[in-house]
Amino acid sequence: MFLGFALKTMAASILIPMDEAQKDHLKSYGIAFWVLKNGEEVDWLLNYRGGSFMTKYVPKIEEECKIRGVSYEVIPDATVISIINEVSDPSVNMDLVKLEKAPKMAVYSPKNKLPWDDAVTLVLKYAEIPYDVLYDEEVIQGELPKYDWLHLHHEDFTGQYSKFYSVFKYAQWYNDDIKIQEATAHRLGFKKVSQMKLAVATRIRDFCAGGGFLFAMCSGTDTFDIALAAANTDICETMFDGDPADPDYQTKLDFTQTFAFQNFTLDMNPMSHQFSNIDNRGSREIDRAQDYFTLFDFSAKWDVVPSMLTQNHDKVIKGFMGLTTAFNEKMLKPNVLILGEMKTNNEARYIHGEYGKGQWTFYGGHDPEDYKHLVGEPPTDLKLHPNSTGYRLILNNVLFPAAKKKKQKT
Repeated sequence: MFLGFALKTMAASILIPMDEAQKDHLKSYGIAFWVLKNGEEVDWLLNYRGGSFMTKYVPKIEEECKIRGVSYEVIPDATVISIINEVSDPSVNMDLVKLEKAPKMAVYSPKNKLPWDDAVTLVLKYAEIPYDVLYDEEVIQGELPKYDWLHLHHEDFTGQYSKFYSVFKYAQWYNDDIKIQEATAHRLGFKKVSQMKLAVATRIRDFCAGGGFLFAMCSGTDTFDIALAAANTDICETMFDGDPADPDYQTKLDFTQTFAFQNFTLDMNPMSHQFSNIDNRGSREIDRAQDYFTLFDFSAKWDVVPSMLTQNHDKVIKGFMGLTTAFNEKMLKPNVLILGEMKTNNEARYIHGEYGKGQWTFYGGHDPEDYKHLVGEPPTDLKLHPNSTGYRLILNNVLFPAAKKKKQKT
């Protein structure tokens, strides 16, 4: 006991390994966030043992690791110096990024209960990372600038109610949601839900332009860009907004307004679940056993941002489907950075870019641990998936805004 106490008093740091030695990768991010919230810094060791975290030794941090079931190592000064020297070596693809301040988190999500869950809120709760919930009213009223990071819940910014009409037009939850959306739009001064969603998308765009970090999954990705491109036309058929769509809708799309996608063609069939040919889902003929995508290797010293976003203990990630599953690479703008792709199917699954002073990341699919999550199915129990590589990509984005601003090397 005396020897153990003596070793800890001499110890300089706590190392949270993120390789296969880690019992709970997801809760490890929560520990890093908790440390930041309590005023301490965290060193993110890019490509060192799966993207490990290191912070100075504080008994409360050690106790929190024990409480949350996170694997950790108490290491002395000599080991810390050795690790820093190793990651700083110009010949190795590693680097150290300082995380300084916990970002203020917001999730764009409806207040009414809908028969599906959201992977981001699931993992934030599991990792014990605090966040606020905002929806249309709060966004229109100007709440976004209070936050550093925003996630877009499974959403349809086009005003077509996720194109669930063909299957769920008689479902109570579907019709209740329409009533709530229409009432909110009218209360906020809009004639149509599509007009309200466009205004929301515009404010989210401005949030990013001003320096905010945006993360979106599933239909929150492509419908966001579609809404921005269709600002000067009507793409909603009568069952969605009470009047026909503009017959010249396609020629009126303005791709200069979008973040990620261009030259796409809209799917105007109200009985189809597709929004456009951005999503490869309709034409995919991939057996589930073969549905994987691969993360790119980036230079940790030269490409710091993409390196942070792709930290993982495996580079091959299980595929998973959603209302929007995979992005057709032919529709990507030239400046979009592909972080993960299935090259054989010409599809990107994980992409990133900059807009104004801010940055955005889009991630295809609905739930990384539920291959084909259907409406009405129970939420994933992340206690069964504490080492999920797919969910780790979400949490990389959560910590990304905490990084000390570092000039990119040229």
